[in-house]
Amino acid sequence: MFKFIHTADIHLDSPLRGLSRYEGAPVDLLRKATRHAFTKLIDISLEEEVSFVIIAGDLYDGEWLDFNTGLFFVSEMNRLRQKSIRCFLLSGNHDAESQLTKSLPLPDNVSVFGSRTAETFTVDDIHVALHGQSFKQRDTFDNLAGDYPDPISGAFNIGVLHTGLEGYSAHAKYAPCTLNQLKVKGYDYWALGHIHQREILHEMPHIIFPGNLQGRHIREPGAKGAALVLVKEGSMVEINWIYPDVVRWILVELDLTSCHSREEALGIFEETVQNVVENEADGRTLAARVSFNISPELYHVLMQEETLFRAELQSLALGSHGEALWIEKVKFHVSPPSERVCQAVHHDAVSELQDMLSQAAEDPDLMQKITKDLEVLVSRLPSEIRADQDLELVNYLKEKKPEKLIEEVTPFLVSSLLEFRGH
Repeated sequence: MFKFIHTADIHLDSPLRGLSRYEGAPVDLLRKATRHAFTKLIDISLEEEVSFVIIAGDLYDGEWLDFNTGLFFVSEMNRLRQKSIRCFLLSGNHDAESQLTKSLPLPDNVSVFGSRTAETFTVDDIHVALHGQSFKQRDTFDNLAGDYPDPISGAFNIGVLHTGLEGYSAHAKYAPCTLNQLKVKGYDYWALGHIHQREILHEMPHIIFPGNLQGRHIREPGAKGAALVLVKEGSMVEINWIYPDVVRWILVELDLTSCHSREEALGIFEETVQNVVENEADGRTLAARVSFNISPELYHVLMQEETLFRAELQSLALGSHGEALWIEKVKFHVSPPSERVCQAVHHDAVSELQDMLSQAAEDPDLMQKITKDLEVLVSRLPSEIRADQDLELVNYLKEKKPEKLIEEVTPFLVSSLLEFRGH
């Protein structure tokens, strides 16, 4: 019997841009979250007395700003070395961006898969063979798995692969392959990386994406971790999930359509986040995006003192939960106005505006014009703002989703019309 840990997509020292815009953000914790999570992973490796650790790509996050990132990794590997625990490291697309990753010598317990051809490492005392090939460059679109060697007879064979597996259309098709190709290879376990969502794709053989080790933004929500794998009698596999993450991103949705005052809205918010912290935090800091489903009438009332309302939400969170909860962003989704309000402000105007906005995404010419206009606008922004990954306008353009921008501005436009027609 032996144990190993399978992790991937650690993205050490991944830059968290735009945090300075967020009042009260736990900036220091967020900036160091990937390091703290990796340190906890090594702690667990030592506590569990694993035989080895597999890192299936994207240990780093592109080019280092300095050598401190690499030195941190060397220090953590030395902790494993002192307990005779090996590490098998494969370079993914983000690792391949960096030239500095090739500059620092690593401890002798770290084995790095080569990038010229698939390579095999063995752990002879427990009869394990690990096969893998690193990315030579970021844009690696060849099917690397096709050239992996045949399994070694009598050994527990592990394939280590960083791949945009066929069927994951939301991800770049790096090192593409099919699930069936992996199933019939003859290996006992496939340690995959690149997809940031945990998933067991197949059992016997086990083919697993562990997801990334630490969520870095709201698009990587929920618990993040790695697979602790127990192998018995050379083939029996038991998977246990471990969670070294230190910050968890979460979307909190509240229905305020029946509310009529800010006091009532704040009460529902306070009760909801209390339940969220109790059930979701698990001793970690929660970075929460709060999404309100709200009536146009209440939205209009709240937006008259928008800054105060947002500050009240932050104050309730901080006062009740301290560092356990940070409100990353507050968003509003406005429901259709009531018949009474529509009659008061002329139903045709409100209804026409909402119909136009809801149908805009189905007009390709309009979407193309909006995209071009936004591209001109963004091109005139300072470079540091254009590089901000948290700026939604920039993200909508990168993702070619101008309809998302329309969704964002709809509540403001409807509320403005209600205010204008109400005078």
